Amino acid sequence: MNTNSILESYRLPSNVWDEMFTDQGVRTSYKNFVSAIVDMPPAEMTHKAEIAKKLFMSQGITFTVYSSGEGIEKIFPFDIIPRIITGEEWTLIEAGLKQRLKALNIFLKDIYHKQFILHDGIIPSHLIYSCPNFLREMMNVDVPFDIYTHVSGVDLIRDDDGKFYVLEDNLRTPSGVSYMLENRSITFRIFPDLLPKNNVRTVKEYPDLLYKNLLALGNRQRSNPTVVLLSPGIYNSAYFEHTTLARLMGIELVEGRDLIVNNNFVYMKTTKGLQQVDVIYRRVDDEFIDPLVFRPESILGVSGLYWAYRKGNVAIVNAMGNGVADDKAIYTYVPDMIRYYLNEEPILKNIPTYRLADEDSKKYVFENIHKMVVKRTNESGGYGMLMGNTANDHEIQNFKNAIDAEPRNFIAQPIISLSSTPCYINGILQPRRVDLRPFALFGPEGINIVPGGLTRVALKEGSMIVNSSQGGGSKDTWVLA
Repeated sequence: MNTNSILESYRLPSNVWDEMFTDQGVRTSYKNFVSAIVDMPPAEMTHKAEIAKKLFMSQGITFTVYSSGEGIEKIFPFDIIPRIITGEEWTLIEAGLKQRLKALNIFLKDIYHKQFILHDGIIPSHLIYSCPNFLREMMNVDVPFDIYTHVSGVDLIRDDDGKFYVLEDNLRTPSGVSYMLENRSITFRIFPDLLPKNNVRTVKEYPDLLYKNLLALGNRQRSNPTVVLLSPGIYNSAYFEHTTLARLMGIELVEGRDLIVNNNFVYMKTTKGLQQVDVIYRRVDDEFIDPLVFRPESILGVSGLYWAYRKGNVAIVNAMGNGVADDKAIYTYVPDMIRYYLNEEPILKNIPTYRLADEDSKKYVFENIHKMVVKRTNESGGYGMLMGNTANDHEIQNFKNAIDAEPRNFIAQPIISLSSTPCYINGILQPRRVDLRPFALFGPEGINIVPGGLTRVALKEGSMIVNSSQGGGSKDTWVLA
């Protein structure tokens, strides 16, 4: 590795795949970028980092943390060094995601209709029926074009072998795409000439692709179906994303109070009277979407929306009930789904996972818990998780007690050595761990994977938790053409 002003401080972590460097030097995919910054004075790099921070602040690019019980709005941390993926690597990722999402979509249709996969013993029935996100209200509901997973975000990690693995599937209301778009916009501002010089594929077509798919779901014979984005409101942690996507697609951003249902049709209140709504891109969770069917105390949803949807008078994106496919206990069966439904071998592999409802698996995990990460099957955002290598005896015992009480609600995985990437922190390059969330759009014409995604960074030194709610940040993701 060259010794110079910006690279000399970087220390490769041991037994970790580094995205930019090898023991022999800079990876080929990064050479153009490194050559552009290698002689850049630290003051200029720091200035670019400050510009990025000010742009995020001035544009209100925020997220909200509720872990302390009090909503705190924060600027989303951004690192100016991009994460670069080669075209060959992206071809593999794209094929693997399309295969996986195709199988998961078939699974959702099957599980809410004929349930062949249960009858054939591929997945135990009790695992489905004990899942809190399995909605019996969706049984025998026909969804437009048989598409359940219109918008997906699948989390990938790279292990120390350099291969990508699927960490988890997000098929309900996945967030983060607005940060992907804003990260690219900020990168254009601070490195205006580097993206075209590196032949980086664009991500800006995402809103157009999403809008096109939403329009295609309109069930009335008209050229301009009315599409709205249903948000829980300003106190939701992803509200910035809701406003951004509505603005970029040119559709109305609404809350539950802005919609009414009459005679099983949905209408939006406007200054000119009621306007019928054809498609709802909802960012409200299933249990809050209709107080007449789910949680009666909910004020976020719309009374009667479920029956309007069931009768086919409005399309809802994503479909209700997708959470059964997000369940971390179901995750272990996705490779079996691919073989069962598609008669193919999985292109992207799962991380080895232990279901703690199995006594042998639980015994093994308890004996090796310091090498494990234990997760609740229906938590997200980095919550409900135990990192065995950093937990104290008291925390471990509490988790063991919880597992003994409700073993179905937990899985365990060996602690994976997430790949590292250089981040510009405190004026020097430092290694930090990353994952990748590509975004997929499933429409009547097929599946589109936007070439990029959200690279999330564990900004705390030594941490492997990348979630923004747990102190993580993000960086721009370049896919080379």
